Amino acid sequence: MNDMTDAAFAARASAPQASLQVLPDDGLQGTLVGRVWAPQGPVAGPAVVALRPDGVFDLSAQYPTMSTLLDTAAPAQAVAATAGQFLCSVDALLANSQPGARDTTRPWLLAPCDLQVVKAAGVTFASSLIERVIEEQARGDATRAQGLRAQVTGLIGENLAAIRPGSPEAMALKKLLQDKGLWSQYLEVGIGPDAEVFTKAPVLASVGCGDDIGIRADSAWNNPEPEVVLAVNSRGEIVGATLGNDVNLRDIEGRSALLLGKAKDNNASCALGPFIRLFDAGFGLEQVRNETVHLRVAGSDGFELRGINTMASISRDPADVVAQTLAAHQYPDGFMLFLGTLFAPIEDRDEPGSGFTHKLGDLVSIQSAWLGGLHNRVTHSEAAAPWRYGLRAFMGNLAQRGLLQGAAL
Repeated sequence: MNDMTDAAFAARASAPQASLQVLPDDGLQGTLVGRVWAPQGPVAGPAVVALRPDGVFDLSAQYPTMSTLLDTAAPAQAVAATAGQFLCSVDALLANSQPGARDTTRPWLLAPCDLQVVKAAGVTFASSLIERVIEEQARGDATRAQGLRAQVTGLIGENLAAIRPGSPEAMALKKLLQDKGLWSQYLEVGIGPDAEVFTKAPVLASVGCGDDIGIRADSAWNNPEPEVVLAVNSRGEIVGATLGNDVNLRDIEGRSALLLGKAKDNNASCALGPFIRLFDAGFGLEQVRNETVHLRVAGSDGFELRGINTMASISRDPADVVAQTLAAHQYPDGFMLFLGTLFAPIEDRDEPGSGFTHKLGDLVSIQSAWLGGLHNRVTHSEAAAPWRYGLRAFMGNLAQRGLLQGAAL
């Protein structure tokens, strides 16, 4: 499936990269906060920053963690009231956060969350619901998908967006499908009362804009999942949003839903960024509900794939998915919540009927007007930079930099 070796990919990724748009369409007008690796000073480490027209400002002296900032009574106002310390220009930071363009002596973007648990909601769009049923029926075999797609859509139809999950109409459809022998665990969470919410990645394991994203070397059918991701604080308040790529291994999940963890949580398989846009007077949940996320995959083989994720088509309101996530669990450091995707690629990349799957070196760009652009290249999870910066290293680094003294984390 991958016609590019890891060594060839490394050479390709190190080649000069044309500048890709990272800022939202309105530039720096919103309240944009993120995390960067700051190599300056006696001790290098991650810093919570604000992006402003006059530069990138380190807020770590007041807010050592992003979790701390998001837990303030009014995060956007807290950022506006905090001067911070100048770190670098916005242009310099974004130029150093492009795929394959990393100068480790200068700051670059990290995933914008730190202590938050990374959660994800699945099967929240009708189109993705149909594709999940096909994955299950195909038992992870991409060559069977095309025929099954015609069969499933013939029975279910292509437009389930009008059916509200858990409604009497949804329950009537459930009974009809059971009678036809087509009931599926994916249909249960797609039109049933309970949302699918799972843990996507361990704390601090997500990668940021410009980093490699990973697919397992033993996966032959996989795809990106471009999503809006909510930032939720410890009180369950939605305080901002970012973009995410919930890299998915369709063959592994299709073999069995019990392999969801193996299909979803691998080294570098969760990308977030480029930063969190905080809710303020000009941006809030209504903009999230109506956002359109654009995806572009550009392969080193000349292949190009485009798609969109239209949030207005979601079957479950974002606030309801947050409420279900909190129904029987607490998150004292807050959580990030992937909201699911409308996009499920079915275009043939190689042989007819084979559908889409990633190849090494694919450049994946996820872009939206309000949230900016998240750009990553595909490598094998086994070859991506190993995740070694966990909670002990993070806390030790904050202590070395004197950021724990009297600070409320």
